[in-house]
Amino acid sequence: MALDWFKRKDKGITTPTESKKDTPKGLWHKTPTGKVIDTDELEGNSWVSPEDDYHVRIGSREYFQILFDDNKYKELFANIESKDPLKFQDTKKYTERLKEAQKKTKLKDAVKVAVGKSKGKELVVAAMDFAFIGGSMGAVVGEKIARAIDYSLQNNIPFMMISKSGGARMMEAAYSLMQMAKTSAKLARLDEAKIPYISLCTDPTTGGITASFAMLGDINIAEPGALIGFAGPRVVKDTTGKDLPEGFQTSEFLLEHGFLDQIVHRKQLKNKVNLYLDLVLNRPVRN
Repeated sequence: MALDWFKRKDKGITTPTESKKDTPKGLWHKTPTGKVIDTDELEGNSWVSPEDDYHVRIGSREYFQILFDDNKYKELFANIESKDPLKFQDTKKYTERLKEAQKKTKLKDAVKVAVGKSKGKELVVAAMDFAFIGGSMGAVVGEKIARAIDYSLQNNIPFMMISKSGGARMMEAAYSLMQMAKTSAKLARLDEAKIPYISLCTDPTTGGITASFAMLGDINIAEPGALIGFAGPRVVKDTTGKDLPEGFQTSEFLLEHGFLDQIVHRKQLKNKVNLYLDLVLNRPVRN
């Protein structure tokens, strides 16, 4: 038959997860509402869709570009990498997952720290990358945040944390959970020194991140529509057996219930952060 070559000879063909390819980065981006935006236009609009105001999920590189003057900054503690003290293995070894994540994202771990000038004044920023194992917090993430706070203390520079994480990294077990106490203790020292700390929650900010440094800012702000909570909505619903309120665990819901100080549009992020710093440090407001 002429069209026999269209017929599948082998049934039940499956492609292993590790062999599946991500969609290559193209010339456009599609938002959850179905709007299609040119990638260059999206970048020029702070990675916010001009069609529906959707805040596209971005990483540390993009946040540094938004916050630091002329995208000039110095990365701190860049060469710290995770180990595998527990010799953890599920469907694959933790060491293999780390190598794959590093190769795919070109990152050492799920947070980057940098210092630079924002509207002419120095600022230390620690920004999480969800692309690296879901932005999960292991020992390296906790250590880099702790060192970032130490740098702020030693140099009397305000500190900003940008959270974007699924929570603690299960492959490091108690080593991961220890970072909650470690980072919180460091922030207490920052508070004693009267050095401002701004916490920005982005989509998503969940688990141990929410239970520690993400909610300890002198001012806690969030991007529009961000998922913020400890357990996810599905887990909460399954546990309680009750339907959840509309918009549950969105930044708008948390603002309404007093868990956030402000929701800040990404295009206004740099101005809002520096306005707060000027006010709290009692210095002239910069334009």
